[in-house]
Amino acid sequence: MILNLLRKAGLLKRSYDGAAGGRRWRGAGEMPVQRTAMIAGRDRLASRARYLAANNALAASAAEAWASALVGTGIKPQSLHPDPDVRAALNLAWERWTAEADADGLTDFYGLQTMAARQMIVTGDVLGLIVVTDDQAGVPLRLRLVEAEQVDPALHRELPGGARIVSGIEFDSDGRRVAYHAFREPPGAPLATALDMIRIPAEDVVHLFRATAPGQVRGISWFAPALLRLADLDQAHDAQLMRQKVAALLAGFVVDPNGDAGAFTGERREGGILDGGLEPGTLKVLDPGQDVRFSDPATIGMESLEFLKLTAREIAAGLGLPEHVLTGDLSGANYSSLRAGLVEFRRKVEAIQHACLVHQFCRPVWQRFVETAALSGEVVLRDFDRYRTEYLAVKWITPRFDWVDPAKDAEAEVASLAAGLMSPREAAASRGYDLEALYREIAEDRALAAKLGLTFSSPAAARPKEAA
Repeated sequence: MILNLLRKAGLLKRSYDGAAGGRRWRGAGEMPVQRTAMIAGRDRLASRARYLAANNALAASAAEAWASALVGTGIKPQSLHPDPDVRAALNLAWERWTAEADADGLTDFYGLQTMAARQMIVTGDVLGLIVVTDDQAGVPLRLRLVEAEQVDPALHRELPGGARIVSGIEFDSDGRRVAYHAFREPPGAPLATALDMIRIPAEDVVHLFRATAPGQVRGISWFAPALLRLADLDQAHDAQLMRQKVAALLAGFVVDPNGDAGAFTGERREGGILDGGLEPGTLKVLDPGQDVRFSDPATIGMESLEFLKLTAREIAAGLGLPEHVLTGDLSGANYSSLRAGLVEFRRKVEAIQHACLVHQFCRPVWQRFVETAALSGEVVLRDFDRYRTEYLAVKWITPRFDWVDPAKDAEAEVASLAAGLMSPREAAASRGYDLEALYREIAEDRALAAKLGLTFSSPAAARPKEAA
């Protein structure tokens, strides 16, 4: 009753055009519940993105560009323990362990970061199994990456006590992840004779995905906004290539004004086609009244090329990449446009690095590494249980970005340091260095130079002074 009165009074009228109906919105798509849509569409999106990343040049470029920007040479930890000796011991043990981190022995820990990032970008998420080994030397800890499909995304089940399994992940009554239900062997693998499942505790699993919705359970492919455009552009390129092939088929026709059929000359080829082409320098004598006409095949117009570029630009926007990073085309770029595009792109990269890669992938591995190092005795950490927080304290240093004009950026950085707007630690971290390690390296280099009797002058000291 009240709703009818409000409706008659015009108080329930939809004032947002985006929420209105009518002809313009007929057939438009909707997504009522995002989490449900993610679960329903994840597998197909991942399968299509995986195919395009393997067969489409732009898709492959996007996956490599994002993985390179997010990881580069590696996101590296520096212990923040108050004791410098403990910091040095933990950092040294970590550097030794990184070369042995991969359980499959294919790469080091930073290579695992790149592989995990690429899988997350293409398929939406990736998992790493933390494995404790029986090695006699070093920290007995390894990490094995597995495809996310090994955790059954179609497994949904209610459990006693309010617990539940959603997309193969088990949650307790408080909504915390407690276990992952995975196939013992990846589906479709050569030796996967049976699809029996195992339950893996959550503390032994590293799950990397980009969370974009509250309550999200599994990751979604980063290619989702651009998949349809990538497929359309692929077909458009094939069509234009075929058009060019047809355009290259130049043919000549001898026209007889009498309308009589001329004699067939030339060599007969397979299919009954006569080969009677013209060679360079050939003179052909025609009968009186005969004429030669050549085909005029269509060529690609500028409007087609502009449309293809516009579609590539739309794909770059959907993937969150600057256009020149995706396509490699710098023809329309200048210093200002490159810098503006890269600054915004690097903001996105830094946000994902710290909120996703560091939080979900690097942090749990560091925590397990320190705990295993303490238990194995590889690093002496006294009263670890009592001072666990201090031992686990760490700062993750992301690789530095190269700028368009390094000289100008270096000058701006020096000015910020001189004005007190930036600390040396912040400047070193922005370039991917640990300040303490950098200072030690500088001190060692200067001591070695002094020992050998060498002196060097900095560019600033060598620059002639300006006249007063």
